[in-house]
Amino acid sequence: LIDPYGFERSEDFDFESYEELMSEYLIICTRRSIKWSRLLKDTGKVQRNVKLKRYVRKGIPNEHRTFIWMTASGAQEQLEKNPGYYQSMLVTHNDFKLVETIRTDLNRTFPDNVLFRKSSDPCLQKSLFNVLLAYGYHNPSVGYCQGMNFIVGYLLIITKDEEKSFWLMDALIGRILPDYYSPAMLGLKTDQEVLGELVKLKIPRVWQVMVKHNVMWTLVVSRWFICLYIDILPVETVLRIWDCLFYEGSKILFRVALTLIHHNQALIEQAKSLPDVCQAFKEIAQGPFVEDCHHFMQKIFTEPGSLSMTTLIKLRATCRGRVGEGEF
Repeated sequence: LIDPYGFERSEDFDFESYEELMSEYLIICTRRSIKWSRLLKDTGKVQRNVKLKRYVRKGIPNEHRTFIWMTASGAQEQLEKNPGYYQSMLVTHNDFKLVETIRTDLNRTFPDNVLFRKSSDPCLQKSLFNVLLAYGYHNPSVGYCQGMNFIVGYLLIITKDEEKSFWLMDALIGRILPDYYSPAMLGLKTDQEVLGELVKLKIPRVWQVMVKHNVMWTLVVSRWFICLYIDILPVETVLRIWDCLFYEGSKILFRVALTLIHHNQALIEQAKSLPDVCQAFKEIAQGPFVEDCHHFMQKIFTEPGSLSMTTLIKLRATCRGRVGEGEF
């Protein structure tokens, strides 16, 4: 049994509650789809404004997702400015080490997705290899690191296009997630500590639990940030988060994290040890709260309270100083 994105459903998958949820969600999707078609029919292009931001937050229908991700992130502009660039990355280089590193990870990328199997036609594994290789040549200071394979995998599932996936990757790594995938991963380490500071401000009792059991944030949230919630949250929920990520930037990652933690505060507070805390952080990313993606996305804009870019910039500067000095 396969979901709409090619992923196999687990044996204990609860079809009954899923059907119930999806019947409601499909009504919402149909309504949104009509509104989006009307919006794009009028202009044919998108203008960044309050209305579009509201539309994006309420979810981009699959048929418009690639177009909006491409235009909102600046990837479309880069693609048009650089015709043939992606193809040139695939033919002009030969870095044996990069090739081998990427090849090693191919079979580990979504073994539960039929689109990535060698028997599939077309098989996305070849496209995955091409995009990762081209990106490694395009940005040698990053090259390839684990986590990037999952992100490109999702991009290919949605866009079904190597070149578009490449430029979306360029937008993510170059502009939206600064320094997440560089060898020192300073941006990633910084943002994990920023989340810690935000929890200290907004959910102090959870922060106390973390301190009491000496749990470093990297232990429980590094995969949230590195994989942009892939394999953490349900596919549909991840895609809704990415809608906002491409439009609004990395602030959305904190809203999701704070909502998960705030909503499950009581569960985390019950932890009696470091392993308990780690287990609680696994559990908070599962269940009805995250499966109902429409309701969850409404929550992330209300539950954590205000989160301004100014606050984020200040916290990043403070935490980056500490991370840079090797405190973590």
